[in-house]
Amino acid sequence: MPRYALKLEYDGTPFVGWQRQAEGLSIQQVVEAAAAPLNRGEPPTVTAAGRTDAGVHAEAQVADLLLAADLPPERVKEAINARTAPHPVVVLAAARVAEDWSARFACIGRGYRYRIMNRAARPALEAGRLWHVKRRLDAAAMHEAAQMLLGKHDFSAFRAAACQAKSPLRTLDRLEVSRIGEEVVIVAEARSFLHHQVRNLVGTLVEVGAGKRPVTWPRAVLDGRDRTKAGQTAPAEGLVFRFARYEPEPDWS
Repeated sequence: MPRYALKLEYDGTPFVGWQRQAEGLSIQQVVEAAAAPLNRGEPPTVTAAGRTDAGVHAEAQVADLLLAADLPPERVKEAINARTAPHPVVVLAAARVAEDWSARFACIGRGYRYRIMNRAARPALEAGRLWHVKRRLDAAAMHEAAQMLLGKHDFSAFRAAACQAKSPLRTLDRLEVSRIGEEVVIVAEARSFLHHQVRNLVGTLVEVGAGKRPVTWPRAVLDGRDRTKAGQTAPAEGLVFRFARYEPEPDWS
């Protein structure tokens, strides 16, 4: 059976997250149902590079699946897109990959972006796409604090209680904070992340940006390895899965 890689874009607002749940509609469920006609009517198992939470969006999530039908990747993309509507999930590109290839385990880098609307008025056009913080944030201070968190560390202070990762050790390659007009944007990159790691980092950096904590505080929290000492978990709606990297990259079409 041929295996295909899919590059997906989705709005996470109406879903319970990527992964199938006992109740509620998941992105995985939508894609599997759309791919069923290409697999003798049976929904194939679709595995993603990053299992995003409820409300988290994706610009270029990568997933893989085995199909009974042997079709050109372009046809697979078109067939699935024809059946994901009206749900806000679309296949941007598809590729044939090796039968043992895994979107999750072959991934060598993942990237996220978090957006904060930093103004008094609540967002109208961008509602559901960012976190609204009224208090003026010092993006430069947040960025300075973020640079102290780069590298390989025990990120226990920034992992969810329900995190199933065997080890809290992660290598944070990039964590940048910048202001773009009324928005504060945080970009994070690593080979892999712990559950809620990005959102917990954002919630902690906002404490610094709001002037409630010094720039050295997030590093002290990191070294303390105590989740209860860190900032809040930032809302899911501001987070976007930007990319998954592979070497070599699938031959997208």
